[in-house]
Amino acid sequence: MEPTTLKTDRLDLRPFVPTDEDEVYAACLDPDVQRWTLVPSPYERAHAHAFVNEVVPNGWREDTAYPFAVRLGAGGPLVAAVGVHVHGEDSYEIGYWAVKEHRGQGYMTEAVAAVARWAFTEVGAVRLEWRAEAGNTGSRVVAQKVGFRMEGLLRAGLIRNGTARDCWIGALLPSDLGLTPAFPYLPADVSGAS
Repeated sequence: MEPTTLKTDRLDLRPFVPTDEDEVYAACLDPDVQRWTLVPSPYERAHAHAFVNEVVPNGWREDTAYPFAVRLGAGGPLVAAVGVHVHGEDSYEIGYWAVKEHRGQGYMTEAVAAVARWAFTEVGAVRLEWRAEAGNTGSRVVAQKVGFRMEGLLRAGLIRNGTARDCWIGALLPSDLGLTPAFPYLPADVSGAS
């Protein structure tokens, strides 16, 4: 996938670059980011350096992950990160974190919605999954505002610091955003009729 830039009314989203290292490092020192996401904990400068210099460019080049730096306007401060992770053919997951000082202003919802639309229209995702450790209500609220439908609890659904933890899972389909899906969708008949 060719690295791309997205714009919303208030935000510019573009792949992380090496000059983002200081802001990534500062944001990921936040105990909430370390508690609720899969960033390393404790978070060290080397983690931020590897992320912007290796992880991000490799993900885009190898079509395994598409991480976006979310900025308040062109050249504005980093307010969040949103990434689409490719887990295999037709398996896409979205993840995100917000910079502490910029939470509660709707930036995360706006950015996640923009990246979801892009994943459906440009990447060709059929379904976009969201997962968060059970109890991460902030992430869940964002996902629900975007239109993700909660599908349940996965027991031991994620590994964090060597411990299996339960996680919530939700999914978004193109039709949830008013987009035409790449494939027709035939939902299961759960009425019990045969």
